[in-house]
Amino acid sequence: MNWLKPLGKTALLTVLLLLLWQSAVSLWQLPHYMLPTPSAVWEQLQHRPLLLWQHAQITALEMLIGLLLGFLLGLGSALLLSLSAPVSAFLMPLLVMSQAIPVFAVAPLLVLWFGYGMASKIVMTVLIIYFPVTAACYDGLRNTPQAWLDLARTMQIGRIALLFKVRLPAALPALASGLRIAVSVAPIGAVVGEWVGSSQGLGYLMLHANARMQVDLMFAALLLLILMALVLYFVADRLLRRIIPWVSHLH
Repeated sequence: MNWLKPLGKTALLTVLLLLLWQSAVSLWQLPHYMLPTPSAVWEQLQHRPLLLWQHAQITALEMLIGLLLGFLLGLGSALLLSLSAPVSAFLMPLLVMSQAIPVFAVAPLLVLWFGYGMASKIVMTVLIIYFPVTAACYDGLRNTPQAWLDLARTMQIGRIALLFKVRLPAALPALASGLRIAVSVAPIGAVVGEWVGSSQGLGYLMLHANARMQVDLMFAALLLLILMALVLYFVADRLLRRIIPWVSHLH
């Protein structure tokens, strides 16, 4: 039941944040259009569940597909970089340079190339999570314990077998860290893409509600997005601890 501990801490933190939120609104008497009360946001969650659910499904699907594709591409890229030193020397600077480009500068181009549907949002999610997964996995592959490598050479293991049977298992903890980061930032890609150009999704709903001064609805969509991100993170963390049990006992 150790998995209940982080949930309990999260629940306690949530209660404290709600109390601070309500206290700030009451103390400074903030108008509704600047900061709605938690009760007003709760009313939106109660009165418009179908609307929020419809948009949340789209954003969740974009996040999950983008996360899966980004993870697979990142893992494949890390394996390719570790196999060839010339490829690594050529691609790594390009990967680092790509992170200097603001996502808002790329998002309009993706919408133009892939349209207003889910494809552009999925591509944006992939771009955001691709580098953390690639960098973390590649770093793990480069830091295989020397004793493992010496034993593999003694057993005359081939290069490909060495990669998949020795170096990749040794890199799993680093890959897990990269995946946790990817899960945390996956909502950013989906929402940014929806802000730039879309007709559905929580990002679109927040933008639409903000334009109509429906700040309580915007906060309801934002809280739903945060809840989705937390659930996705805890589920991924739980699965990783099961897959890599020899690391989880250290935390």
